[in-house]
Amino acid sequence: MIITPMLVIFMCLVFVLVFLFIRTIDKRKWLNILVSLVLTPVVYFYMLYPFLNIVSSFHHEKYFSAEKWAKKPGLRYEMINHIVSDSVFIGKTKAETEALLGTYEWLSWDDNLKQHDDNKWNYGLGLVPGAFNETKECVTFIFEDDRIVDLERFTEDIVYEDE
Repeated sequence: MIITPMLVIFMCLVFVLVFLFIRTIDKRKWLNILVSLVLTPVVYFYMLYPFLNIVSSFHHEKYFSAEKWAKKPGLRYEMINHIVSDSVFIGKTKAETEALLGTYEWLSWDDNLKQHDDNKWNYGLGLVPGAFNETKECVTFIFEDDRIVDLERFTEDIVYEDE
């Protein structure tokens, strides 16, 4: 386990709250401190930490890996910040992109031409964890002259079909 400043702050906060709660049961200070020290990690890891994971949209970020992209499409959102911020794909050809990412999942629609645009490849990034998340992230790779010139991230609402 990595001890971070946020972990220390949250643990101290939980300790104070547990101490104040235990103090309402018994007034002996030495016993309150001892019970609070024992209960603080339990309350933190079994109550506060799961709750924070449910209501927050925090997720781990990873470097791009073609192998992970192909094997775990539901976790692509972890790699997209690296792809965008480091311009990993800018300048790559369609063949290079297809070799790394696989065949596009769908093409964007061009209203002017009334057909799919072969220069806008879309990939789903998966669902970012969270209790109230009803959108999925996607990315569009935009090509000009057979090379990627830009990436656009967007979200789509999750559509549940009636059964």
